[in-house]
Amino acid sequence: MRAFAHRATRASVLVGAVAATGLLLTACGADDTAPSASVSPSATAAAPGSAASQAPAPGPFNDADVMFAQMMIPHHEQALEMARLADGRAEDPGVKRLVAAIERAQDPEIRTMRAWLKGWGRPESAGHGDGSGSDHGGGHGSGMAGMMSEQDMKDLAAAKGKEFDRAFAELMIAHHEGAVAMAEEERSKGLNPTAKKLADDVVRTQSAEIAELRKVLDRL
Repeated sequence: MRAFAHRATRASVLVGAVAATGLLLTACGADDTAPSASVSPSATAAAPGSAASQAPAPGPFNDADVMFAQMMIPHHEQALEMARLADGRAEDPGVKRLVAAIERAQDPEIRTMRAWLKGWGRPESAGHGDGSGSDHGGGHGSGMAGMMSEQDMKDLAAAKGKEFDRAFAELMIAHHEGAVAMAEEERSKGLNPTAKKLADDVVRTQSAEIAELRKVLDRL
């Protein structure tokens, strides 16, 4: 009887050891598979920062940023309209060079600012006309700073040669000064880093172009 009891005790110990080993292996197996089960393609795609990096103007923005884009789009559109009038009318090489620079810089900036507004869920129009460039306000003091009136544009279109060059330089100086003032306001009141960077570019490039246009006037 003692031998049988001894064998039974050894058997129960062995069964207990096997059961414990089975539980340990099960636990290890669960640990090994847990990480792969928690990772999914959707979770990877939504990694922090990925959405922001794809936004046209990532980061926070405020009303000043929105207003800057809404106002600068039609402002740039009118500058491009003025630049197009130079074809067949401008005579001065400096004017022609500045016209090319305006077209090269401002058309891409319009597309950029439209992308901002779309990404921000804001309309393109700021209440200054329909945003198409056809509403230029009532003159140099109305609407947006530096915008030409319809009569200004008609007079410019009617000029040619040196007369056009002089009128273009005078009008574009006023137009650029308005853009610089708008950009300076964005630099002081805006929040979005991308919008403020474009404002920096506007101040730098258009201030330099104002200086060149004044040189044109000096030699005409």
